[in-house]
Amino acid sequence: MSAPAGWHGDQGTLARNLELSGRGLHTGRRVNVRVVPSEAGGIIFRRMGSGRVLAELPASPSIRLAQPLCTTLQIDSVRVRTVEHLLASLLACEIDHATVELDAEEVPILDGSAQPWIEAITNCGRRSLSARKRFIRVLRRVSVEDGVGSKNVRSMSIEPSDRYEMSVRNDLKGFGNLHWDGGITPASFAAEIAPSRSYGRVKWAALAIVAGYVRGVPILRGARLSSTAAIVGSKVIGGMRLPDEFVRHRVLDLVGDLALAGAPLLGRVTAVRPSHEMNYRLLAALLADRDAWEWTGFPA
Repeated sequence: MSAPAGWHGDQGTLARNLELSGRGLHTGRRVNVRVVPSEAGGIIFRRMGSGRVLAELPASPSIRLAQPLCTTLQIDSVRVRTVEHLLASLLACEIDHATVELDAEEVPILDGSAQPWIEAITNCGRRSLSARKRFIRVLRRVSVEDGVGSKNVRSMSIEPSDRYEMSVRNDLKGFGNLHWDGGITPASFAAEIAPSRSYGRVKWAALAIVAGYVRGVPILRGARLSSTAAIVGSKVIGGMRLPDEFVRHRVLDLVGDLALAGAPLLGRVTAVRPSHEMNYRLLAALLADRDAWEWTGFPA
């Protein structure tokens, strides 16, 4: 049996170093990123400071830290914020092993989407490794819910499938009930999901920024029209990139958050009003049930 359609059967890393810089969405700080090829160890975030290594943080749900509007990793007092877009891009480009060096604590938001990462990784190229690619095969249904009994119920589940697929629904006032359903492959992610941007209403963003300063928590300090799809009323300043762009961005975040598992999934994810917290809860519930999944690979 061969690997699922659209995926390689072998593991891979970058063919050469990747370098990008930008500002963090929440901290607003300038950050330089260098992604270095590696032949083992999965995805590792290496926090740099004053020319030395402060900490190495594996992309793992075991060190995930709950933070507003992003996915954060932390070991001791060292953090790396907003890892989801880069993790989704590395998974979709089939980069199984790499070290991500940063000289500040937040991955840059760039234009708010995963497209700049996809383009940069593609330009660097992928180098095949001798090891067989691993997938996580879902063996039985796992689900989580929040807000049961209210009108804002959030629910997520994952069940067996021969491919990686998602059905995601999200409602947004002024834009109706949004739905995306399809398979997740390197090609479909790049074309249908990666261009979708982080989004938010301008009036709520302004309040969140002020509240963050009051609480001493960095929230949206780096948000700009160039890095988010800014909503005013029922319109997006400058227009939308894709039909139902907002639910597609929920898919992007979901792919990135589930990438903390360490491999693409063979399963169907169904999500209603997903969030970073709910994404983590689903992943944690799946991994905690050792009879619900298994590692699998295919001949290269």
